[in-house]
Amino acid sequence: MVLLSIIMIFPIIYIFNHAFKPYHELFVYPPTFFVREPNIQNFVELLWVSSNSIVPVSRYLFNSFFISVLSVVGVTIVSALCAYPLSKHPFPGRKFIFSTIILMLMFTPEVIQIPRYLVVSNLGIMNTYWGHLLPVLALPVGVFLLKQFIDQIPDALIEASRIDGAKEIVVFFRIVIPMCMPAIATVAILAFQNSWGNLETSSLFMQDDEMKNFPFFLSTLTSNLANNVARQGAAAVAALIMLIPNLIFFVILQGKVISTMAHSGIK
Repeated sequence: MVLLSIIMIFPIIYIFNHAFKPYHELFVYPPTFFVREPNIQNFVELLWVSSNSIVPVSRYLFNSFFISVLSVVGVTIVSALCAYPLSKHPFPGRKFIFSTIILMLMFTPEVIQIPRYLVVSNLGIMNTYWGHLLPVLALPVGVFLLKQFIDQIPDALIEASRIDGAKEIVVFFRIVIPMCMPAIATVAILAFQNSWGNLETSSLFMQDDEMKNFPFFLSTLTSNLANNVARQGAAAVAALIMLIPNLIFFVILQGKVISTMAHSGIK
């Protein structure tokens, strides 16, 4: 496990080193893994590139953080509200609905781009924060994890609370949600990763640059860079900025992931 962990941490170490490499190290052959002469010139270049753009990079970062926070809150609430009745309320068609949600896990984002665009366009939320938020609210894997986790909650505990006079909303928020915090933390990680790195909503649903997110800005830096030298340093720093929030968010909540997988039926 230690050996596998070392191998898996190499890309993270490389991204950190790459961001601090001067240009003569970025293009040295054979390429070096560790930086030899670290400096912050790439960070200065990123600030210079963003200062010359119409929209400052701070605006892209604000949009990404704002959308990601709303997505985490929205996805966890929607997933929990969907998973609870599927788990503890035997209504007609429950198995069919859950099977449909499982089936959704098979579809790649490219398959549903056109239907999703038509829905967003017909709702009139193009070029708004709702256009960023609504397409990512339905997270099938989040519903699956929470449903499998709620299945482990004893029915007797819920029935006892109902006998004591607790209403359904009280049972949900005072009993079910606290007992599902490991699963909710896992869904929050998945929702944050999905929203933070999402380029689709900015490319398809946003026309004004002020409404686009940081991944879109990163794509403008890295476009047509295969044979170019310019802006490679800024692109390396932008990639590091994309990694850091995901890394911090995961490190804070990663202890909950193992507990969730142990109760979700995933082997």
